[in-house]
Amino acid sequence: MTHRSIAAAAAIVGLGLVLTAPVVDAQAPATPPARVRGTISAFNDHMLTVKTPTGALVTVALAPNFVVRTVVRKHLNDIHDGDFVASTSIRGKDGNLHAIEVHIFLPAQRGVVPEGQIPWDLAPDSLMTNAIVEGVATVKGGRVLTVTYKGQSTDIEVDRKTPIVTYAPGDPSMLKAGRAIFVIGPKRPDGTVAANNVTVENKGVKPPM
Repeated sequence: MTHRSIAAAAAIVGLGLVLTAPVVDAQAPATPPARVRGTISAFNDHMLTVKTPTGALVTVALAPNFVVRTVVRKHLNDIHDGDFVASTSIRGKDGNLHAIEVHIFLPAQRGVVPEGQIPWDLAPDSLMTNAIVEGVATVKGGRVLTVTYKGQSTDIEVDRKTPIVTYAPGDPSMLKAGRAIFVIGPKRPDGTVAANNVTVENKGVKPPM
């Protein structure tokens, strides 16, 4: 996998880019990167061991200048017209997209993280949508977000229990055993995952993506 493809894959959810990094490519690569979710088992000298929900241990090799970011809890009322958001959603029996998480991008990420919608692996048949909020309607139990990306429009239903977060700066001292973590990067032949950034739990708020 080329550096160009790696950057493109990470950009689709805003987790593979430093906030001020330039856009490399908006297209997802033919071979998607590994997405590692779980809790930190150990961290030592740029080597991160993550215990996944299945109990497997995954080793993540962090770049020398790796970036740590964390997430801050937000609420439905914090989402407004014009916001740049990402949401993992699944299609319900009613045919509508229902969010299982939403993260609000920071202003500096707009124009850097490309818009789009791709298959995601947080839940079976889930989708990740990066889009601009064009309308927020109140419905029983929550909100309906009308979002646009690449000239397309779709509605995503968000209920009051859906995890909603935004990003915040972190530092390596946050990489403590037992904390939840999300990492994305290419998988090496030896099974390790290479990454230049991590998103880690802080103050009880876990990366929901």
